[in-house]
Amino acid sequence: MLPTSWIHHAKGLIVVAGHPGRSAGLRLALVVALGWSGSAVRGDEPGSKRYEDEIQPILIDYCYRCHAEGASKGEVSFDGPRGEQALLADQAMWFKVLKNVRLGIMPPAGKDRPSNDELGRLEAWIKRDVFGIDPRDPDPGRVTIRRLNRVEYRNTIRDLTGFDFRTDEEFPPDDTGYGFDTIGDVLSISPLLMEKYLQAAQTIVDKTVPVVARVMPQKTIRGVGFKVEGGAGDRLSFYKPGKLSRGFSIDKAGDYRLVLELAVNGSFDFDPGRAKVSGKLDGKEIVAETYSWHDGKTFRYVVNRALTAGDHGLSFDLEPIKTDKKRVNDVFFRVQAVGVEGPLDPKLWARPEGYERWFFRGESPARAAERRDYAREILKQFASRAFRRPVEPDTLERLTALAERVYQSPGVEFEGGVARAMVAVLASPRFLFRIEPVPHDGSASPYALIDEYSLASRLSYFFWSTMPDDTLLELAARGELRKHLAAQVERMLSSPRFDMFVRNFVGQWLETRDAETVSINARSIMQAESARMRVNFDEALRRSMRRETEMLFAYIARENRGLLDLIDADYSFLNSRLADLYGIKGVSGAEMRKVDLPKDGRRGGVLTQASFLMVTSNPTRTSPVKRGQFILENLLGAPAPPPPPNIPPLEDAKGAVKDHEPTVRELMALHRAKPLCASCHSRMDPLGLAFENYNALGFWRDTERTWPIDASGKLATGETFANPRDLKRILKERHQSDFYRCVTEKMLTYALGRGLDQGDVDAVDRIVERLERGQGRFRELAAGVVESVPFQKRRKTLGESGPRPSGRTNWAKGKS
Repeated sequence: MLPTSWIHHAKGLIVVAGHPGRSAGLRLALVVALGWSGSAVRGDEPGSKRYEDEIQPILIDYCYRCHAEGASKGEVSFDGPRGEQALLADQAMWFKVLKNVRLGIMPPAGKDRPSNDELGRLEAWIKRDVFGIDPRDPDPGRVTIRRLNRVEYRNTIRDLTGFDFRTDEEFPPDDTGYGFDTIGDVLSISPLLMEKYLQAAQTIVDKTVPVVARVMPQKTIRGVGFKVEGGAGDRLSFYKPGKLSRGFSIDKAGDYRLVLELAVNGSFDFDPGRAKVSGKLDGKEIVAETYSWHDGKTFRYVVNRALTAGDHGLSFDLEPIKTDKKRVNDVFFRVQAVGVEGPLDPKLWARPEGYERWFFRGESPARAAERRDYAREILKQFASRAFRRPVEPDTLERLTALAERVYQSPGVEFEGGVARAMVAVLASPRFLFRIEPVPHDGSASPYALIDEYSLASRLSYFFWSTMPDDTLLELAARGELRKHLAAQVERMLSSPRFDMFVRNFVGQWLETRDAETVSINARSIMQAESARMRVNFDEALRRSMRRETEMLFAYIARENRGLLDLIDADYSFLNSRLADLYGIKGVSGAEMRKVDLPKDGRRGGVLTQASFLMVTSNPTRTSPVKRGQFILENLLGAPAPPPPPNIPPLEDAKGAVKDHEPTVRELMALHRAKPLCASCHSRMDPLGLAFENYNALGFWRDTERTWPIDASGKLATGETFANPRDLKRILKERHQSDFYRCVTEKMLTYALGRGLDQGDVDAVDRIVERLERGQGRFRELAAGVVESVPFQKRRKTLGESGPRPSGRTNWAKGKS
């Protein structure tokens, strides 16, 4: 039955004859021709006609057996009571169709498949008539305002102020969506986080911006610099005469204050020892004291003296005081620190550290109007850099008024008022969020290029995870960034700051971030390998595992190599400990470096690296499910759906094997035999089982317990393989486009800060075509992303909607 709302809004009823030649004979479909406001086709539009003439025959020949006439495998049906109008308007279903057909999952292996021409017509119709993509003016998609995540905030503060604010300690972890922590929809801001931002702004300004024009110079002489004359060490025993001394220098003559911090350290038990200590400055006594036992006590003395410019000497002479009482333990005297403050005359005071960075024209003028202008100039420069675009005049006036109000208060200097306004800048939404103004270019198109300041921010946070540098901002100010875009992309990829992209993008896409924290019981794993494996599994080895994957990606990116090297390559980056784990000879030292791999094919590419093999394992054993799902999700872009609830652990299947301890492959076969599990596991398991020769730490093994490991399998797309090397070859040769599309989707998601939807299909396809023409080189991918419509443009209207983010599937956290 048709929904009542359809009937009420129907403009007419059309009876459409079904395609002839079906065994069921002539089928009738009732279609309500609605005034459809979306991008999907209407029954009276050319897209509907193309569907009937060109697309429906393809579906009848290859898809109807499982997806029509009452069959709806995978919850996909091309007929049924909802009618053709609803069918053609179901973008989500057609998106699934497009992905499965492209991946070769549908039609299933062994069934007749559409020709390339038929596939081309189906893809073009879905993109044009269902998704409503206009290749001449494509929709760039929605934009969600994005808060700086912890990494971006820390980097931005460091580049803006020079202060390294530890966001990993001060802020709660960021949420993730679509596998990344750059997704605007999940980067919300709670009252607690807002309070932390306010506190952080004050702390950062307190640490970096002086609040006075001049300060009394101070320096601290550490106690470890005092040495025993004629002996060794930096302390004196109460039972032996001795002398500690060291020198220091003074730049300006004048009156100084010396703050002496002297310590007596005895053991826990009382000791009767006593001693006289005489402290001298340039040979003249400045302090004399008799000390007795203390279990760690500091004595503080303040001495004022006139000093000349040049070198001076401090010394402390200790003389034991004889006693008839029995010595119990030793008691020691030492200098903890000496503070030198001065000259005390304010006329001789110096500028605070970092003063010229902020107050670039020196101290404030005497006249009020000039002071206000100076404050405005300082705040204009600071706020414009903090906001990543020129600060608006009314905002600048409010900041200037705030600074003026504060520095006019009693006891507050000009610098203190400016610092208070800077706190307001760092607590502003314009700093905390990446705000982009809605563009208006005067054209009839609903989309327009973002302005060049927005482009500068998109580029810098994409490649560097930080604010734009002076070069990007200067080009944006002149309106020349787009004109020099290719050169700037090349510059940014060559910069050391690009390491942040490697760390953050690769760390989340390939999950190398987890390599240092994932739970692994190394002792249990090594015991299972008997005497074959002996590894000192510690934090240093975990870091090496992470760095191997990151360095491989960085090398591919910087050398502009083909992305397929990520699947298989004849080189990697190792140190001696990682090489020992892999059984590779001739690598010494702790430094990670490029190494040519042996020809045996056991290593090469991400899939044989310890980072992947470890993060996709359980604490005590491998997990073919996790490894297979990782490949499907992160390399092929075809993740299996989350498992149904209450799936028992794989180990529960052991009872079905009576005569021996079953291997993981045997347990997976028992699990896969259940009809509820078969469809998903038939896709994941062959991929994961291909890497069973690698245990949970990445160590190669030929047997599991005493049974030879069988790494062969057959993919859901029909290809068979004998071992990991064989599988990698198939992925490189037969699934190259799937891999390019997956990497493109991951990188676009990371760059745009949102999940991709049907409207992004054309942008992804253009980048994939560019990769295929350019031999899969990294520069083609990077340039394709930054030149794409979603990266360059945005809608002219607000209130956009789109898909909500989804986190990692449950497979990654389960026990399969």
